[in-house]
Amino acid sequence: MKTYVKTISLKSTQKACLLLLGFCLLLVLALPSYAQRGNGPVPVAAPGRAEAPIDLTGNWVSVVNEDWAYRMLTPAIGDTMSIPLKPNAQEVADNWDLEADNAAGLQCKAFGAARIMRVPTRLKISWQDDYTLRIDTDSGSQTRLFHFSDTGRRPLLNMMLEGATREKSLQGYSVADWENIMINRVSTAGPDDVPPPGGNLKVITTRLEAGYLRPNGVPYSEDTVLTEFYNRLTDPQGEEWFVVTTIVDDPTYLNSPYVTTTHFRREADDSKWNPSPCETLPPPEGATPPAGRDF
Repeated sequence: MKTYVKTISLKSTQKACLLLLGFCLLLVLALPSYAQRGNGPVPVAAPGRAEAPIDLTGNWVSVVNEDWAYRMLTPAIGDTMSIPLKPNAQEVADNWDLEADNAAGLQCKAFGAARIMRVPTRLKISWQDDYTLRIDTDSGSQTRLFHFSDTGRRPLLNMMLEGATREKSLQGYSVADWENIMINRVSTAGPDDVPPPGGNLKVITTRLEAGYLRPNGVPYSEDTVLTEFYNRLTDPQGEEWFVVTTIVDDPTYLNSPYVTTTHFRREADDSKWNPSPCETLPPPEGATPPAGRDF
């Protein structure tokens, strides 16, 4: 009797396992088609050009709609308002010398990756290859390269570590990936009215040379880690924009992350493209820092 019960129990367990395995297999096979109908995340196998949920390529111009005095002009020496600096960074900024920078060939310190998107400039964005997004600036004639994984989706941290021995540079080493890639649910108006995929671009930049967060010598160090999020949108007038949120983490000079958002509007062509070398103008005559400089 005991042997009979044991045999029945074993057969029941095997049957349950087979049923469960079959259910899991059906679920795995059904998920891709469910996502393709617009009811879930888009499956992404190889991040890069082929999987781009938004189009950032083309010609863009920065629109300076905030911090005008800090972006369009060179602030007074020592003016570090709104930047969470440590005392050692304030000392560096207080002793900034534009003529000394120019004499030492350091004109581009204010055009490094941690500030370049804040510079009033035009951009040309293109795919250098299927896994490298390229951004060229006309102000300072800088080039940034965003490297996507060419071996399938991988954590950005792993990609950063692979570049840990690269030579440091003004624009550093940037790794990138698409985030929040979704297709909206099918519209009640019919399958032809389905909105396009959406998402944003995340970029992390390391291996930086020291540079300036503002053109008046507010410093960031070579230990800086730069994180950026690029989002595209269309305004009610039909104009296309992208917004980049920039987060600067610098254990040497900053008490906390320095966060900015910068806006760019698409241009029809490159007729206004005018590359120029790095140049920082002196502060306006008589310019003085504000009385209160605490963040």
